[in-house]
Amino acid sequence: MRSAAPGARTSAAASAGRLAVKVPDITALFWVVKILTTGMGETFSDFLVGHLNPGLALGSGATALAIALIVQFRSDRYHLWIYWSAVTMVAVFGTMVADALTFLVGLPYPVTTVGFSIVLAVIFVRWYAREKTLDVHSITTPRRERFYWSMVTTTFVLGTVAGDLTADMLHLGYLGSIVVFAIAIAVPAAAHRWAELGTVTAFWSAYVITRPLGASITDWLSSSRQDGLGMGAGWVSLGATIVIVALLGLLTTRGDRPAAGLRSDAVHPGEADTSL
Repeated sequence: MRSAAPGARTSAAASAGRLAVKVPDITALFWVVKILTTGMGETFSDFLVGHLNPGLALGSGATALAIALIVQFRSDRYHLWIYWSAVTMVAVFGTMVADALTFLVGLPYPVTTVGFSIVLAVIFVRWYAREKTLDVHSITTPRRERFYWSMVTTTFVLGTVAGDLTADMLHLGYLGSIVVFAIAIAVPAAAHRWAELGTVTAFWSAYVITRPLGASITDWLSSSRQDGLGMGAGWVSLGATIVIVALLGLLTTRGDRPAAGLRSDAVHPGEADTSL
């Protein structure tokens, strides 16, 4: 039997290194669920830390996140419940990390906000330098998926400290923070619609802001501090979870689809490298 031609072997290797797109299509429901998961992660983290030893809560959150991400990375394509479970655990653990840096380590909000902004910028720069695109529709290799989840995790930590910065240090309160971040998230949407802001830039700008917006909403509902309604972290977390599950069930019945990307069998020899 003759051996395969060099070009055929390269194509086969490239194909093996690619993935089906493993992120959801970007629809209105995507943004609603994303904001809800960010808010639920904030209050559920507060609930766990308030009822468990902080070290135990942090360790449990880290373990649950690791399991969720392992399942996500090992899945062969986008699975709605697997993906959103991972996002939810990132939200919970991201809040724990931000709070630990503030209350256990003693870092002030401006330091952590600027620090994680720099980390996020480095991830974006390196991602673009290696892949020449930041489009979520192009997440079709293991390396791009690692960049994506690194970015997601960083945005959750950054959003937590940014929300606390505006509410506490800038004295806007939770309701004032909601107004600020609601305006901020509307800016890229409006710029994309009427000022020709690129789709990728508009998406990531809005994505980063969903975290402090969602966290400010649930903090306002749950907290008895400042201008909060004092409904309690446990009850707000439960209510948000019920709504999230209902919306994911709706997406399931409607046939939620992955972002429109390349098929897993597409041949792109130059992207077979999976190292970060």
